[in-house]
Amino acid sequence: MMAPSRLIVVLVSTLALLFFSHEEAGEIGVNYGMVGGDLPDPASVVRLLRKSGITSVRLYDANATVLKALANTGIKVMVMLPNHELAAMAAAPSHALRWVRSNVAVHYPATQIGLVDVGNEVFLKDKNLTPQLVPAMINVHAALVRLGLDAAVKVSTPLALTALEESWPPSSGRFRDDIAQSVMKPMVDFLRRTGSYLSISAYPFFAYIAQPDKISLDYALGNPNPGVRDDNTGLMYHSLLDAQLDATYFAMEKLESASMVLADSKDTSATPGVYPSETGFPSYGRPTPTPPSPSGGARRLRAARDGCPAASVANAQAYNNNLINRVLSGATGTPYRPDADMDMHIFALFNENLKGDRPDDVEQFFGLFYPNMTKVYDFDFHRAALASWCVANASAGAAALQAALDYACGHGADCGAIQPGGTCFEPKDKLAHASYAFNSYYHHNGRARGTCDFHGAAYVVYHEPAGNCDPNASRCVANAAAGEKALQEALDYACANGADCSAIQRCGPCFEPNNVVAHASYAFNSYYQRKGRARGTCDFAGAGSVVYRAPSESTR
Repeated sequence: MMAPSRLIVVLVSTLALLFFSHEEAGEIGVNYGMVGGDLPDPASVVRLLRKSGITSVRLYDANATVLKALANTGIKVMVMLPNHELAAMAAAPSHALRWVRSNVAVHYPATQIGLVDVGNEVFLKDKNLTPQLVPAMINVHAALVRLGLDAAVKVSTPLALTALEESWPPSSGRFRDDIAQSVMKPMVDFLRRTGSYLSISAYPFFAYIAQPDKISLDYALGNPNPGVRDDNTGLMYHSLLDAQLDATYFAMEKLESASMVLADSKDTSATPGVYPSETGFPSYGRPTPTPPSPSGGARRLRAARDGCPAASVANAQAYNNNLINRVLSGATGTPYRPDADMDMHIFALFNENLKGDRPDDVEQFFGLFYPNMTKVYDFDFHRAALASWCVANASAGAAALQAALDYACGHGADCGAIQPGGTCFEPKDKLAHASYAFNSYYHHNGRARGTCDFHGAAYVVYHEPAGNCDPNASRCVANAAAGEKALQEALDYACANGADCSAIQRCGPCFEPNNVVAHASYAFNSYYQRKGRARGTCDFAGAGSVVYRAPSESTR
């Protein structure tokens, strides 16, 4: 029986300290690229941003027309100094001052510029400019200081993950020898000294297509998955993006700067934050086989699994919605830095038809919107309260799960339903009961940051877990006895009248199991939830019925 018992005092105090560090959520924004011949004008784009609830945008230049269009909108803006300007910026502080005056000061504060990116993936795209990068950053910052803008406008530079010599396990993360001490050490010191952060271009998509036999798709997308353990630290990773972020944190600590407080002291507050300035997933296209991958090797174009391409609408929707939900819910920490805050910027706002080397190049299909400003798939930046669940981490072990379960039930979780005879007592196993208690505690505390950790015994997911039991909620499932014909007709109706059925299309994350009962249950529930679970919206002429437990994987 999983009834509450006395919790070890040490664990109580440790958990209590962990749980009530409620910080503000980070910002989720977009990258506004303009490498397309059919893109809308900037004024129309700004109206689209505001209508969509997008509050932060990153540019690849300092286009005056765009910056003027963004004035007085409240949208936060990041501008970029192009790579071809780096040498001049590094050589002459006066040149940096003129650039900042003309491209930042003239627009601020009407346009809320908060960051200048100095260059873009210099180590990857313009290696010859590597020695000029940090001097250019220093001179741009000095110009901001001279103009009184340094408190409001920070300086950074986006790094491709090719800057890392090793990235797995994350604790082995380190920068390449040719840049570690000569460039990254002074850069990290500069970022720390000026209160800025390190920007990285992190693309789990490219890591996945390079090694689909070693990386699971759910792990790359950030969907619920068993996780991967870093054996050096014992930390569990359920997201490839988190692993990339933590590899970068470990790489910074290995620089051994005397002016930084390193991990050995258990105080990492002096290490700059790591923000994904670019991350995303394509909805279509073929990768180019030749450019380097984030792990440093060549991108190897692998055959699609089961005829399903990695670049698909369903996968792009899953990855980017997971990002949006995660940031807006405040879950911006990583396994190594659970209290870290970060902003993320999705690449990209539009599909850009002039990118890449051929008409079907995957680089053209990272957009959230088509150039006509219609969505490529459904997403929502507006939502203040997003669906999320706290689930037990099976790898934590029975003792840790029991201790955390006892804590949750003793500190606000409503555990009556998992007592004998309760609505959610079955299945009678520790993992199911712990997930129920953790989720109750998490929601009891308003899904606040840090309230779904339990010393590594739990983690947050954004898709309702299979077998989830909520006595206060309901879902709609297919009635197999109705017969395939009736189920197919009802399924077609639900998909045509408001249900989001993209996930059950071929290659979608819920396509398997490929049977009419599973697909109908998915469609019926989507329709039912979108109609606010109103009476009569889960009937479908007898083909659907209401239940209070999420169905098993075989019937989802």
